[in-house]
Amino acid sequence: MAERKRINERLIGLVCLGIIALNYPFLDLFSKNRFLFGVPLLYLYIFSLWLLFILALGLVIRRRRPPASVPGPGPDKPD
Repeated sequence: MAERKRINERLIGLVCLGIIALNYPFLDLFSKNRFLFGVPLLYLYIFSLWLLFILALGLVIRRRRPPASVPGPGPDKPD
């Protein structure tokens, strides 16, 4: 239960960070008439942020599986 609470807190923090990153002051920084590799800087910022957000969500949500136990010899069966 504690792990689920920690994951929920991280997801809430990640969403808040995403909202801040897509808010006016940051969008205004990149809304200039500049291009990088032929792509407007604003579009590059938004899509890069989107990709980073998806990757961060994947890292937070990914569950670590316990190591697989090595199967031991089964019970002896009579012939």
